[in-house]
Amino acid sequence: MTSVSPIAQPPDAHQQQLRQVAQKLETAFLSEMLKAAGVGKPSEAFGGGAGEEHFASFLRDAQAERMVAAGGIGLAETFFNALKDKENAQ
Repeated sequence: MTSVSPIAQPPDAHQQQLRQVAQKLETAFLSEMLKAAGVGKPSEAFGGGAGEEHFASFLRDAQAERMVAAGGIGLAETFFNALKDKENAQ
């Protein structure tokens, strides 16, 4: 029985995949920081009930995605370089 080797991706496609993973990590980090800063926190006077917090998380995620798309805070590049270095070391 012969073993099937995975199809090798072109280097550019693999680099793009690593960059997308790095950007998702930065997005998740920024979303949590926005939550800690109180973005999307229900107001005390006229709260929208239990569902408001769930929809507030969508708002924070969308804001974090836009921040990363606009250049972010540099974490994606750091994550990307770390992922590349880890692969090169293996």
